[in-house]
Parts: sequence; C-alpha cells; structure tokens
Amino acid sequence: MEQTAHVYPEGCYFKSLEDIQDKHVTIMGLGLNGGGEASVKFFLRHGAYVTVTDMKGRQELEPTILSITNDPALDRSRLTYVLGQHRLEDFTQADCVIKNPGVKFEGNSYLQAAKAVETDLSIFLSFCRSPIIAVTGSKGKSSTASAICFGLQKAGFSAFLGGNITVSPLTFLEQTDGATPVVLELSSWQLRDLRGRKVLKPKVAVITKILPDHQNWYDGMDSYVADKRLIYADQDSSDFTILDADEDGYRHECAAPKAGCSCWGDDFAGETKGFVLRYSRFVQKRDVWGAFLKKERDGSITGYANLPEELRSRRSVQKGILQEQILRNLDVPGPVNRINALKAALALRLMGVSPEQTCSVLAQWPGLPHRLEACHKWKSGTDGRLLVFYNDSCSTVPESCAMASQSFDQDIILIAGGTDKKLDFRPLAATLNGTDGSKWKARQLYLLEGSGTDRLLPLLDPARVTIVGPFPSLTALLTELKDRLSAPDAAKTFGPVTRHTPLPVVFSPGCTSFGMFSNEFDRGDTFRATVRDLFI
Repeated sequence: MEQTAHVYPEGCYFKSLEDIQDKHVTIMGLGLNGGGEASVKFFLRHGAYVTVTDMKGRQELEPTILSITNDPALDRSRLTYVLGQHRLEDFTQADCVIKNPGVKFEGNSYLQAAKAVETDLSIFLSFCRSPIIAVTGSKGKSSTASAICFGLQKAGFSAFLGGNITVSPLTFLEQTDGATPVVLELSSWQLRDLRGRKVLKPKVAVITKILPDHQNWYDGMDSYVADKRLIYADQDSSDFTILDADEDGYRHECAAPKAGCSCWGDDFAGETKGFVLRYSRFVQKRDVWGAFLKKERDGSITGYANLPEELRSRRSVQKGILQEQILRNLDVPGPVNRINALKAALALRLMGVSPEQTCSVLAQWPGLPHRLEACHKWKSGTDGRLLVFYNDSCSTVPESCAMASQSFDQDIILIAGGTDKKLDFRPLAATLNGTDGSKWKARQLYLLEGSGTDRLLPLLDPARVTIVGPFPSLTALLTELKDRLSAPDAAKTFGPVTRHTPLPVVFSPGCTSFGMFSNEFDRGDTFRATVRDLFI
C-alpha cells in the first residue's frame, strides 16, 4: 500500500528572493533534463551556498556539470558536488532542500530529515506574479501546453512555457511580470509536491485525457488521480477549469465512482470551484459551455467554442453568433493532435485571443518533438516507394500507441514495445488485432525487447497482425526493416507502391524506455539519429 501523501507547510520557506542570499541549499538530483541544472544556476545567481547531491556519478552527469562550469555568471566557489551518494548531513545541515519530483518524499529518510523541502516549481509559483495556465493529465499535456504557448506568442503575448516539458520555470522567473502569461505542464509528481502549499492558483487549469499511467509508482488509479486533482484545488469562481466531456474508463478505474459521472471530467467538474468548460470530440448540447469538434460537409474536422455571452467576442455578440469557430486547418497529423489543439484554442479564447486569430495561429502550430514528429523521408531504390518516419517516443502508455496507429487515414508500419509499468495492454492488442472496430491496421509490427513487449505478445493474433522481432536494439530493428523494404518482393510485404501517398513508419512504443534508453527523449533522439544514418 502506498503511504499517505505528504502535506507540505503552506507558503514557501524563502520569504523573498533576497532571502536566498547566503542560505545553504541542497539540490537533490542534478540529472540531465534541465531541472536540477536550472535550480543550481538560480540559487547561485541569488547568492546561496549550493550543495548538489546525486546518486549518479560525475561521468554520467558530465553534460550538465559542463554547462554549469561554462557559465561565467556563476560564483562556483559557493558550489559543492557530492556525487554517487547521498549524505545525511547534506540534508540536515541545509536551510532548504530542493527535491527532484521523481523522488518520493514518503519513506525517504533524507528528505524527512531536512528542515525545509521545496521544488523548482514551488519556488517559481511563490514569486511569480504572472497569470498561470496549468495543464496536466495522462496524455496530451505537453502538446496542449505547447500549443497554448505557441498561440499566445503568435497572438502577441510575451508568454513562457515550462514545467514537465523539460524547461524549469526558474530559467525565466526574472523575466515575468503580471502581463506575461506562463503555461506550465505539470506531472502528477510535480503536483504532489505542491500539496498543502497553496501556491498554485491557475487562471486556467486544463486536464487532458485521464488514462491508467505510472501504476508502478502509485498503488492504484485513485491515488494517481488524487494528485491530478491538485491542479484546481485552490481555484475560485474567477478562474476557469477545462475538462474532458467524453466517456472514458472512469466507471471501472475509480474505486468509488460517483453517481451520474461517466468520465473523470464529470467527477472533477463536481469538485472544482472554477468556472467549468468541457471539451469533446463530438458536438455538444447548447447548454454545455466549452468546445467541441464537428465534421463539416466537405469532410474536414473543425472546432467550435460554446461560451456565455460575457466570454464571446464583441463581433460574435453583435452578429448573434452563439458558437464561435476556433479551429480549422492543422499541419500536425491525427485526431489526438486535433483534440489537443481544441483544448489550446479554448484556453486562448479565455485569455482574450479572438476566434479568428485563434484559428490563424493554431494553423501554424508545428507540434512537438517526440510526438508524431515527422523526422525523416526516404525513397526506396528498389521500387520507388516513399516512406515518412514519425518519432512518437513520448508514447509511453498502450492507449497512445493505439491512437497513433489510427492517426494517418491509412495503414502504417508500426514500431512499438519496451518496458512495462503495470499497465493494461488489451486496448492496444484490440486495435492491432482489429477487433475494436479500428479502421486502419499495421502492415507490419516491429517490436523492441522489454517486459511490456512480453505482456503484449500473448495478446496479439498472428493471423491478424504480422509481428517482426522482438529486437534488442533500434539499430537491429531498423536494419531488418530496411532489408525487407529493399527486397525484390517488398510489394508483397508492404503492399503496392502508391507514389503520391507516402507510407508512414511510426515509432510509438506504448511503453517506457527503462533499460534500453535513459528516458523517452533519449529514445526518440536515438530513433531519429538511427533512421537518418540507415535510410540514406
């Protein structure tokens, strides 16, 4: 059983930025993804004595250490590294410890011995005066947050993006003021570290689709979702909460589902004090405030906002337009990106961006690396077949892999597999087997080795999906794929050549990257580089 979540003291240990001067601060976890590095630089800039402690050794952390060493603005005489170990005295003697969100406070003797514990996010929120747009959920939060910030910047705002998207908000705290919106992507772990502090009061809170995730870290869906609920815990009626309206696994995932609730969004809507708006893949009733997708007569999918009069644009009110079009064309593929863009469009409207400008700026949104990112094109010398490779390495749950497989309005070559985190692979197997009504199939399924792959394989029907592998590395997998594509009988394996419609090769693992890669970003970088090396 998971221990009861720790509740932190209200407020922040530091009463002002000036209060940091000459304090002794321990950074727990330097890492390679920017959060620890940003904390080190921030506290050194503000005159603290900084001790960095990490269980990784200097060689593994060398890129981050070099970045700190090469920053001439830092007084490194105040910096001490303790690597390859944690020492209790570095926690007990510090005025404050800055913890990594991936480390649980509960059961951690080092953190429990500290006088005060903060995170880069709690520090930022304590001193930032910007309007906050906070995004959490299981899948789609990075893309949604990115699209919101992109849209704000294109609309003329000096907006910033940070959080779980690998950019610490401490890197831009000093550049913010009351007129600079900040978009924060927040993981459940980051939200957990804010419990009790009362420093997060987002003007707009967005919760993307809730799916089973991180069940190797939590003891069940209820404890996982309890951390997600913290995004709106301190909102009031002047704030907005954007929630899913479509049916999901709530009734069987929640231990005690509430009467009348068919999705997690229904449950959240009954709790938040913010003004509730819903988003949906389907046209909604006129008394449901929010946004929805609609299929037009020409077959295109567009988005509309249904807002109360005080939130509609002046033009809409004057012309009696009840539902404003806020989404038209997108450059990024797939229904998942479209629903993410719809959430972003709704947030932009709440921030005062006009419907026309919302449509215009989101049409330019390029998407994100590692999320159905078109990363390479290749033409076969054997039959002239054109392929486009897509890097969807941030697909870390089976459902996201299933959705990626249906994102191209055609059959694809799918690359999946990896490490399990105690998730249910039956939805992915149903899509790959074609038993869930999915329209498109994987012409071939290439698998990486891993415990997740071991759980998926028994669920697949070899008569319905051609399985190749598993492989011990991406190099071995992609080499086999190229050999098959270059074979004289490639058309029998991959179907006839359609010269004007490229065949998508989609790397959407549906699993974590542990063991074979450092993280999903390293995995995506490796895929991108290996594809470019082999398919030339």
